[in-house]
Amino acid sequence: MKPRVLSAGRLYCDLVFADAPRLPSPGTEVFAPSLSLHAGGGAFITAATLSALGHEVAQISTLPAAPFDAPVRAEMTRHHVDATACQPASAASDPQITVAIASGEDRAFLTRADGDAIPSLASVDWRGYDHLHIGELRSLEEHPELLTQARAAGLSVSLDCGWQDRFDPKAAALIAGVDMFLPNEAEARALSALGVPESCAVLTVVKCGRAGARALRAGQWTHAPATAAKVRDATGAGDAFNAGFLSGWLSGASLDICLRQGNACGANAVQAPGGVGGLSMLAASREAASLSS
Repeated sequence: MKPRVLSAGRLYCDLVFADAPRLPSPGTEVFAPSLSLHAGGGAFITAATLSALGHEVAQISTLPAAPFDAPVRAEMTRHHVDATACQPASAASDPQITVAIASGEDRAFLTRADGDAIPSLASVDWRGYDHLHIGELRSLEEHPELLTQARAAGLSVSLDCGWQDRFDPKAAALIAGVDMFLPNEAEARALSALGVPESCAVLTVVKCGRAGARALRAGQWTHAPATAAKVRDATGAGDAFNAGFLSGWLSGASLDICLRQGNACGANAVQAPGGVGGLSMLAASREAASLSS
């Protein structure tokens, strides 16, 4: 049986406009030929991809406010992500919505994040789980008890970064407390400029898009090239990468194999709208068969 994973972080309803001829600019209007609705947020995309790779996964999140909670719950069920620990948003909260616009290999997001990302942890049963993945640094900053309770339960912990316009240098202490930190290249540069070293965590994995990915452990870098793919929507590619890398790491695979599995999952994600739109292709692909064996 593969290691069981808890995934915590902000949960959105994503409205994805795909195949747009260009990204909007002030004072103009763009018409996209494709619109789809998905459960979103890094924690969910990583969880759903881990589930597709054969892991049992549960999520700890506050649901988007009604009426967007119902379709999000339905998609979580469809992708076999246990939502038992998820709780409804308060009646006063705005819906947690992301509008994603994909044009070629570029994309832009407009997001409303309201209320607590993480509900009370009092009802979370940590028993039987092996690992906690936290979908974005901001959620850990708001809820540091995630780390303390996971450690008390004996779980290893991974942390995605997620973009912030202003990073707090004090986040270094939180990053240093996890087993694995997974920023993308822009996020790693922004943190480095604030004095947060890339060696802050025991293992740092930097996602570099078409340049592949690299991992730093014990002062040594390991690099793996990207997996070729035709990009339709890059939403969630980094979160899908997290799942591929993490699945390998939890099984004790080498860093090179973990990086290649991460790149394969990221490449799969970009070929369909939405962060989990390509999971059916993942299950059918030859590369996925080797990942989930």
